[in-house]
Amino acid sequence: MLTPFKRCTLASLLLGALASGAHADQQILIGLAGPLTGPSARIGKDLENGAQLAIDAANARQPKIAGENVTYKLVSEDDQSDPKTAVSVAQRLVDAGVVGVVGHWNTGTSIPAARVYNDAGIAQVAPVATGHAYTQQGFDTSFRVMGHDDDGGQVAGRYALQTLKAQRIAVIDDRTAFGQGLADQFIKSVEADGGKVIAREYVDDKTADFSAVLTSIRAKNPDLIFFGGVDAQAAPLARRIKQLGIKANLMGAGGFVSQTFLTLAQNEGEGVIALEPGLAVEQMPGGKAFEQQYQARYKAPIELHAPFAYDGVGVLIAALEKADSTDPQKYLPVLRAINYQGVTGTLAFDNEGNLKNPTFTVYQVKDNKWQPVSVAGGKP
Repeated sequence: MLTPFKRCTLASLLLGALASGAHADQQILIGLAGPLTGPSARIGKDLENGAQLAIDAANARQPKIAGENVTYKLVSEDDQSDPKTAVSVAQRLVDAGVVGVVGHWNTGTSIPAARVYNDAGIAQVAPVATGHAYTQQGFDTSFRVMGHDDDGGQVAGRYALQTLKAQRIAVIDDRTAFGQGLADQFIKSVEADGGKVIAREYVDDKTADFSAVLTSIRAKNPDLIFFGGVDAQAAPLARRIKQLGIKANLMGAGGFVSQTFLTLAQNEGEGVIALEPGLAVEQMPGGKAFEQQYQARYKAPIELHAPFAYDGVGVLIAALEKADSTDPQKYLPVLRAINYQGVTGTLAFDNEGNLKNPTFTVYQVKDNKWQPVSVAGGKP
């Protein structure tokens, strides 16, 4: 039983806690959506890690909005890289009261989720999704912080013809919104510049054995094979190309340049070429410092896209603070017109919400490491 003194002391503590709570910082929720489980979980976790570092950096400044102290909090949801799940995840984030969302990872999930965010009137800042169709839906709530595939396909096509001097090009894609859209733009660029595509083959995003399509392609004697797909499939594709004795370079774009590809491809990946939106981390304006911070915090190297998630959160918070409001009607116009200096470079958006003046980097596997060999785009 509590004595009167102890009851009085406890009441004082409770009153003190309540009084303290009355002056607690206002909590602002920012959503993160990506594949946190499943085959692409490493990518989702990388995005989440980058986003959390941005949240921590913002909170360290002791921010204020409308004169009130605020604290940002990341709310993460797992879309499993599945379009239907992405819609449910988007609605959960909206229902949780997030002021905006950084996500989703790929184009196939970002497109259907975008409608949910648009209906709720909150910003969706895609850190990775490169399919142009994502921002072609006409939503003034959709933004992306890297270049899209219409531009990337053009850069890849020109590189294939002008630098690699490819004359007989075969194309494979995984039939996803990302892979097929990228392959379509690559072919359009090649043919516009007078190049020749001798074969177009299709797989799906779960294909593990590429023997059938490669046997068909081998008979046409290509000197370059372009793959519209991601690293986990590109690695066995590279291995099988060598096993079948096909004397052709393998080229891809957006999603190849990861440690996972190198691990899965082992030595068979040597010479593979890939185009990736953005600069190499060591060439980003804030890349070296970010990489050190990331490794110190998570005791692991950056997988691929953490700097873009960091900037996705950063540019959203910058818009909130510049608008001095969490009301989307006030911060969305600010976000649309923003000029933000991020880790990855300058972030400014066109009328569709695409990144202005995007940069693309061409990489090649040399000595079992991805090495940047060429940069295209960006500001003059």
